[in-house]
Amino acid sequence: MPAQRTQSDKTLTDRNTIYLQPAVRPSKFFKSVQRSGSPNEAVEMEPKGLQFEPEDTQADCSEPKETIPYPISASKRNSYKTKTGKKLTAHLWAVYDFTLTIPKGTVTTYKDVSLAVGGSPRSVGNALRNNPFAPYVPCHRVIASNLFIGGFFGEWGKEHKTGTRCNQKIEMLASEGVKFDDKGNLLNASKNLWKPVEKA
Repeated sequence: MPAQRTQSDKTLTDRNTIYLQPAVRPSKFFKSVQRSGSPNEAVEMEPKGLQFEPEDTQADCSEPKETIPYPISASKRNSYKTKTGKKLTAHLWAVYDFTLTIPKGTVTTYKDVSLAVGGSPRSVGNALRNNPFAPYVPCHRVIASNLFIGGFFGEWGKEHKTGTRCNQKIEMLASEGVKFDDKGNLLNASKNLWKPVEKA
């Protein structure tokens, strides 16, 4: 049975909008991008120093071969293509922008990301599985709603095939102070689980 898409007809207001700090990256939940996902041409800033490692270095995050700026402006995003020649959708940009706001030393869930930017937890997982900006966009900081380690580079859980990718995710998070038990479940959720705060 194919996954079902969800649609939201919610209008963003001050009451139901999630405000994050720092809010310098445009996304669906920031005012700089329209709710429909079409880019707002008023966003033409290009902060210096935002860099990521290209797709071919995803598997080995320790040795970047080159750095490329992470596109912030609408025009750069419209012209950006992955190595396979695909353009990124507004939903993918929203997921990557939101993921950039997750503080180091914490994790959040696929569900929380989907609640913030729209779509489903599965669509968030697919976006992060194909993250062309890893490790700059820290997809390793997103886990399953049951606080299980979740997936990494298309591999789900520690028992899938060799479990090497998820072990790599656990090691990356451990270096940031986030610990998991032997089964891959988050320890100390009260300290390490980050929930976006809604503005009161």
